[in-house]
Amino acid sequence: MSLLSAIFCIFILISLSALVSCSELALASARNIKLQIMAKEGDIRALEVLSMQDNPGSFITVVQVALNAVAILAGVVGESAISPYLLSLVHIEALASVLSFIIVTSLFVLFADLMPKRFAMSNAETLAVKMVRPMMVLIFIFKPLIWVFDGGANLLFKLFGVSTLRQDDMTSEDIYAVMDAGAQAGVIKHQEHHLIENIFEMQERTVTSVMTKREHIVYFDVDTPHDTIVETMIQQPHHKFLVCLEDDLEQTVGYVLSRTFLALVIKKEEVKLTDPSILRTVLFIPDTLTLFDVLETFKSTGSDFAAIVNEYALVVGVITLKDVMSIVMGELVTVDDQPIVQRTENSWLIDGMTPIDDVIRTLNIVNLPGAENYETISGFMMYMLRKIPKKTDIIEHSGFHFEILDTENLKINQLLVTKTDNVTGLLPSTDDKMVKP
Repeated sequence: MSLLSAIFCIFILISLSALVSCSELALASARNIKLQIMAKEGDIRALEVLSMQDNPGSFITVVQVALNAVAILAGVVGESAISPYLLSLVHIEALASVLSFIIVTSLFVLFADLMPKRFAMSNAETLAVKMVRPMMVLIFIFKPLIWVFDGGANLLFKLFGVSTLRQDDMTSEDIYAVMDAGAQAGVIKHQEHHLIENIFEMQERTVTSVMTKREHIVYFDVDTPHDTIVETMIQQPHHKFLVCLEDDLEQTVGYVLSRTFLALVIKKEEVKLTDPSILRTVLFIPDTLTLFDVLETFKSTGSDFAAIVNEYALVVGVITLKDVMSIVMGELVTVDDQPIVQRTENSWLIDGMTPIDDVIRTLNIVNLPGAENYETISGFMMYMLRKIPKKTDIIEHSGFHFEILDTENLKINQLLVTKTDNVTGLLPSTDDKMVKP
């Protein structure tokens, strides 16, 4: 074989190898989501790619047979045609063989492997739908070889108990990763990204992280004086008030709407809290429900207000539909009292009863120690200080400085959180002395 013929043969072999390598990576790495979108848009080839991915043994066998055959043939051509030409230049047979091997191998690595695979990674779905039918033809041609090699591989996998089924189940982590990539690429807006994250978070956060806690519930006893009820409704920003017997929340009989009660008062009608026309049945839900469960419960019952009960049948709080939707909509919902107020670029004023999940999201802190032991930032401070917090107590954690500004009756009212450049891990401080826990 002449040198020119050998070069032409090697060029053809490199092209075949590049085509097979490109097809292999494209078919293997094509993303299911994009293929499903392409199939819905009418490209039937996308369904064929999905089918091939579900049973990859056949096309992997064809690819390996083709690549190995081409590589062996290229070695034969290089040795028979290129080595004699190099021998006439270097006059050393061994050196000529080595140079022939290096040249042919380098050409294959660059043009038949690296470049095609990098191109396939960048255009996986497009190439996959274009190459799936030629690959199906090759599978049909090499059916006997596939039966032998793929059958042998399946037998060995079965013998060793190794599963070869492709797992393409989409998890919430996968969706988070897709959203993050979309946000970084500018495909998803910041508000949209935040909204989708909040929806998934509803399945993890329990109702206790959002509810109005028992000590903040404004309620009426059935015997509360009429004037006191009116004054309280005017002064309080709430629209719904629980009604109970003997001033005991565990004996709640229902709730009243302030606008309904006050409307009757304006009309100078005699009205009592126990009047069936204004007393509504209250929905009781357990404190173990997630926010998603609460939303589903509100939807099925037609309610937008519920009292929350713990395992001891004690009322621990109340929640409204607005509370749930404020978690979903996040910054898109306007609330009167912001629990987290950004004072400067690197400092925040935070209410002590703010759910720790909201603090984590706002400050972008990860791996809070003992997070399962508390629900609010007050609980975090108490957990780390190992005592009842008091004013001026300080904690340093992950580059943030937590300082208690105000307390009342053993409760933290407000904290100042400042971002620092020094990430010190975790150092609590009491009485203005920094000590390790």
